[in-house]
Amino acid sequence: MTAVAVDERPVRRLAFSQKLSRWDVKFSPYLYISPFFILFAITGLFPLVYTAWVSVHEWNLIGGQGDFVGLDNFAFVLQQTPFWVALRNTFSIFLISAVPQVAFALVVAAVLDQNLRAKTFWRMGVLLPFVVAPVAVTLIFSNMFGDQYGLVNTLLGNVGISPIGWHSDALASHFAIATMVNFRWTGYTALILLAAMQAIPRDYYEAAAIDGAGPIRRFFSITIPQLRPTLIFVIITSTIGGLQIFDEPRLYDQFGQGGANSQWMTITLYLYNLGWGQLNFGRAAAVAWLLFLIIVLVGLINMALTRLIASSSGVTASQKRAVRRAERASASTEKEKVSA
Repeated sequence: MTAVAVDERPVRRLAFSQKLSRWDVKFSPYLYISPFFILFAITGLFPLVYTAWVSVHEWNLIGGQGDFVGLDNFAFVLQQTPFWVALRNTFSIFLISAVPQVAFALVVAAVLDQNLRAKTFWRMGVLLPFVVAPVAVTLIFSNMFGDQYGLVNTLLGNVGISPIGWHSDALASHFAIATMVNFRWTGYTALILLAAMQAIPRDYYEAAAIDGAGPIRRFFSITIPQLRPTLIFVIITSTIGGLQIFDEPRLYDQFGQGGANSQWMTITLYLYNLGWGQLNFGRAAAVAWLLFLIIVLVGLINMALTRLIASSSGVTASQKRAVRRAERASASTEKEKVSA
């Protein structure tokens, strides 16, 4: 029988510094990103879960937590006419503000993407309305849209148009509030779209121009398809912000109740009045969760529609030709460099 050689060398143990080095490589990435998740858990996730707990209890400012009522708070809110009026107003203001805002921001971003003189000045200028405090914007615009002596009605009267009840008429008040929202957020949205436009390769535009495509054709055939991810992001964020609108309706008049007949009372304003006006935080929390579910649903619908429209349009023939021509131009340039 042959003897089997046994390795009698001692087992090498890792020093503590080596273990520490391995732990550093393994866990450091998680530690670096942990502050975001910790702050999100404290300021975002915990309030969301706690609001859900409050919504299934009787809860008021003085007595605090009461009995468990299940879904009674949700049933009560859904049976109230002011809730549905506020929901109608919220969607009306959202549609009037969000759709023109994204469309106009696209135009502004396309203009700022050109070779303008003092382009940094113009790019920073469109962000100035966003810097102005919402209270100041609302106070100025609420006086401009005054029913009796507002600047807008005065200008309309000079061209023979009868004064409009910007505070008494529901649709007119929605338009006025949407104007405030667009004034503040259009520049911010335009800068996001401008940043995405700057990332589009310029070879595409040069190749499309050689093919004979004009500026408008290049915008719809190259710019819009390339902006699809950014447009999805902008539409979703505009949806979230539009359905949570509070400052403008709250300060549109001196009472802050959404109008004498709830002409412009939104969901968030209804939630505020229910919680701090009636001191019923259980029902207010139920409204908050209903709004959260509505935002999630509308956001998913928006994302699905945006992707459907983008995928149905696909990459246009002009864009394909532009890409092929850009690739050929790049290949020829590389050959010239090699031959030189």
